[in-house]
Amino acid sequence: MSESEAGEPLAAIFRRLIANTGPISLMHYMGESNARYYASRDPLGSAGDFITAPEISQMFGELIGLWLADMWIRAGREEPVHYVELGPGRGTLAQDALRAMKRYGLEPSIHLVESSVVLRDVQQACVPGAQWHYDLSTLPPYGPMLVVANEFLDALPVRQLVRTEDGWRERMVVPGEDGAFVCIAGSQPMEAAVPEPRRAAAVGTIIETCPGAAATVYEVAGRLMEQGGAALFIDYGHDTLRDGSTLQAVRAHLKVDPFTQPGEADLTAHVDFATLAPIAQSRGCKWLGTAAQGRWLRELGIEARADTLAATAPEHAAAIHAAKDRLIGEGQMGLLFKVMGLAAPGWPDGAGF
Repeated sequence: MSESEAGEPLAAIFRRLIANTGPISLMHYMGESNARYYASRDPLGSAGDFITAPEISQMFGELIGLWLADMWIRAGREEPVHYVELGPGRGTLAQDALRAMKRYGLEPSIHLVESSVVLRDVQQACVPGAQWHYDLSTLPPYGPMLVVANEFLDALPVRQLVRTEDGWRERMVVPGEDGAFVCIAGSQPMEAAVPEPRRAAAVGTIIETCPGAAATVYEVAGRLMEQGGAALFIDYGHDTLRDGSTLQAVRAHLKVDPFTQPGEADLTAHVDFATLAPIAQSRGCKWLGTAAQGRWLRELGIEARADTLAATAPEHAAAIHAAKDRLIGEGQMGLLFKVMGLAAPGWPDGAGF
């Protein structure tokens, strides 16, 4: 995007592009929208558009840090070791996890994969000593990696395929009559992109895939195979194959139409963990399991940790227990959010799976 376009509303740029070259794919629409959105703001916290688990309670990051320390200790305490976080938000999770690791003698080098300049500035204040990367390619090529990706995969652009009367087509975006954008079926046959067992689905069926999520898990699994280590992918999504669109947008903590103001809201889609686990296994990596976040945090002892914090600071007891309930409650984050664990073949099985 040119400098002259940088301040122009993305909707206007899309309309001009579509007028000149035809419909754009939903994946293109989502990718450009989120690139503009994350480049221009800190979207997190009560003053932003959404709140993630680390911002709800320190217990979340602490338990992740303890899980990683436990894996590293049982694997033989190999050094040098690297803490790698994909999409680290404001650095809150890293700060809490690293503090918990240090109690058990784990002081890794810190590597944050972040493309947003705005968020890098916030992270720098929170996690001094970190090194930043735009992608995984510049991470150290030696030493085990302890990888965390919390609400990272959900913002990667999805591709949607729809079964029409004429066969499978990609969903494309065009301007609608009321100013908002709408989805239509493209003109190119897309049967080759649909897995064989799913091709006979009923007309109107939508299949959603995320090439970026697949590539990320494939690359992380390869790193674990080459260097050792373990990884946690935490996000909202499903662990069984599903049909349908899960695209959604959030602005100022409310769900909004993803097609009205591109670049001004956070566009996300549910993570398809059912597809990602076999991708990791295809590289020889150990899939530890995919568990509901609530069950995983309970297995790690979040209830006991909440009791301890509440006893230490009785004036905050109600808030501590409310935060715990938000993280593990089935009607809140406990069931919708999943935790997928991966490990190198020589590494132990992880707690909670």
